[in-house]
Amino acid sequence: MRIAELARRSGAKVSTVRFYERRGLLPVPLRSPNGYRSYDTQDVRRVRFLRRGQELGFTLAELAEFVSLSDRSRDGTVLPGRVRGRGQAKVAEIDGRIEDLLRMRAALLGVLEAPCVDPDDPCPVVAALAGE
Repeated sequence: MRIAELARRSGAKVSTVRFYERRGLLPVPLRSPNGYRSYDTQDVRRVRFLRRGQELGFTLAELAEFVSLSDRSRDGTVLPGRVRGRGQAKVAEIDGRIEDLLRMRAALLGVLEAPCVDPDDPCPVVAALAGE
């Protein structure tokens, strides 16, 4: 199949497929005699995997590691322990971000509780953001 068909089947844009190729996340496609790239269903699967992985918060470097582990195995699968460990690390990272966001939310709510009533004084929200 050509690149437009791969993009359509995987739900990606043609530019995304080319980007993945440049980054080495997709194998260099075979070329037909007329020079068109030629892809197969494994490429569709890989592009879907990459897109979904990014949606779940994995970086392209992390996904490249998964791809590398998969490419090195005999049957294209990744050892479950390696995937689980990396998945658990990503969950811990997300949990840390959530904790940071909750602290930021609480701090902002505390600042917003102070009324902006005196026209001669800076609004407490502005003062707090300015570090006063």
